[in-house]
Amino acid sequence: MVDKIDGATRSRNMAAIKSRNTTPELFIRSMLHKRGFRFRLHVKDLPGKPDIVLPKYHTVIFINGCFWHGHSNCRLYKLPSTRVEFWQKKINRNQSNDARAIELLLNSNWRVCVIWECKIRASRKDLTQLADLISDFLKGTAKFLEVRENLDTIDKRNF
Repeated sequence: MVDKIDGATRSRNMAAIKSRNTTPELFIRSMLHKRGFRFRLHVKDLPGKPDIVLPKYHTVIFINGCFWHGHSNCRLYKLPSTRVEFWQKKINRNQSNDARAIELLLNSNWRVCVIWECKIRASRKDLTQLADLISDFLKGTAKFLEVRENLDTIDKRNF
């Protein structure tokens, strides 16, 4: 399949995609702040530079874009049909980096929460359920929480 726009335009479009202060990230930060949680952003000296760090709860939150992190079986993730090898390599590297960062954080006694973009988009109309889930995790003892679009697929572990 051929790309519908020229290479220079595609490059400019891709370069404009932000990695920080994304709409899903701002959404979660606003929700946390309204519930009284205070946090730091993009702490460089922690593995993976987590999007949100809550030092009081010794917890980090990663907000993953479904495309960039290769969220399998997700309606928002589809491997592009052009430059397939390039994109597969890039997404695989992102997934490898994610797994390594999570492992290092858990081994350093940090609690880790991963929230997928698809869940945030699905929750916009009813923020309460997602907010309650994250609040309960922060106040609980579980070491790991992964939240996907379907709440039946929550992964909560104590390791």
